[in-house]
Amino acid sequence: MRLRFERFEKLKKFQNRPMWKKTRKFFVLTILFLAVPVLSGCVKKAPQSYTVNLEVWGVFDDSADYNDIFRAYAKVNPYVNSITFRKFTIEEYRRELLNALASGKGPDIFMVNNAWLPDYYDKITPAPENLINKQMFSKVFVDVAAEDNIVADQVIGVPLSVDALALYYNKDIFAAAGIVSPPQTWEEFNSTVEKLTKIDSYGNIVRSGAAMGTAKNINRSTDILTLLMMQSGVEMTDKDGQRITWTGATAAGAAGTVPAAVRALEYYTDFANPTKAVYTWNPRRHYSIDSFVAGDTAMMINYSWHYGTIARRNEKLRFGVSKVPQIDPEKPVNVANYWTFVVSRNKETPSPTGVAVNNRLRVHEAWQFLKYMTMVGKGNFTLVNGLDNTAQTVFSEIDPAADYLAKTGKPAARKDLVNKQLTDPILEPFAYGVLNARSWRRKNSEEIERVMAEMIEDVVRGRADAQRAFWTATTRAGQLLK
Repeated sequence: MRLRFERFEKLKKFQNRPMWKKTRKFFVLTILFLAVPVLSGCVKKAPQSYTVNLEVWGVFDDSADYNDIFRAYAKVNPYVNSITFRKFTIEEYRRELLNALASGKGPDIFMVNNAWLPDYYDKITPAPENLINKQMFSKVFVDVAAEDNIVADQVIGVPLSVDALALYYNKDIFAAAGIVSPPQTWEEFNSTVEKLTKIDSYGNIVRSGAAMGTAKNINRSTDILTLLMMQSGVEMTDKDGQRITWTGATAAGAAGTVPAAVRALEYYTDFANPTKAVYTWNPRRHYSIDSFVAGDTAMMINYSWHYGTIARRNEKLRFGVSKVPQIDPEKPVNVANYWTFVVSRNKETPSPTGVAVNNRLRVHEAWQFLKYMTMVGKGNFTLVNGLDNTAQTVFSEIDPAADYLAKTGKPAARKDLVNKQLTDPILEPFAYGVLNARSWRRKNSEEIERVMAEMIEDVVRGRADAQRAFWTATTRAGQLLK
């Protein structure tokens, strides 16, 4: 017992020495230092903070069409400080846009027509693949949107709406002529035109069966001709849009076997040829939309965006919309015309919070917003931090695309929303057309459109026959792609 007590006394004296106290302090600090990383690994890091402002430019739409979307997005994404929408007239849009992009002070996001896309390849930047890749896009959107907006396996744009051609018809004129339903094929279209056209004893057209045949006084005349060409099997350009391929398919024409595109041109211009049974239009007629609104034209082929305009301009006009006629109803083909959202390649990026925001972060947040607006329905949305790539699940209180379509009355681009519109009494023909719509890739689309319009006018005004006008236009259009 005495021995144990002596040992205890010796140990106590040793622990009271200064050197032991220092050693013990070092040992405790070492344990605490080693424990910190272990404990910190159990605590989830907060995402790094930054904020950006986004500016969106477009045409036709009003800011009110987007306000609810912007408000809903502000609730789920703390990295975006504000989003503004700036509307332009179609006449000034391209000029203002190109000037702004050249100066580096343009919009973060802007709308371009699907036909313009190749002209903007060098001015826009594709979506980061961790946000939108081609598989995701193709799963969500209709085929023609993928055809236009996926380039070199990257997503370069996303649409809210895709439009296609449909047949507008005057219900009262149809009823008076005893025609129960609008034509479904071009053969039926021909006979309907013949029944509904009225020409007086002086050869003047009193009432047109359809707005068909010319270029300058028919809205979207070149799209109608493109529709006929595509339905005839014509491939408008090669896959990359580098070469005109209008001569690929053949058909029986006025001078024997000719390129199918020539036969399509002959068919279209026959409606403005006084020697033909389907003669129903000429360059002296009022503009196609005006003539239809006035009740002077029984049928018109056009897009959905004119529906509201026609209804407002003549509240007493009883009109309907049907699927566009087909050469082969079992293999329907339509033409797409729509606006898609893209992200500018470069822009000055001042940060609203003083935190350094580079161009990569701006691009990330611009594409993250576009994904939310166009691809995500009501419910969960994965928000990705552009600095550290951490992700969190947030809840969207609205379906942004559905909200936009409800406000604007446009046909959808998302497959699930197109399916819903197939039961809509007004949008059904356009929604059906969207599912069968095609597009064609080309540079200088506006110049090529002028070439096609001049081709039509050359035939109508007797400056050239269909074959000569076609070959001249083919050569000119090919030069515009070089």
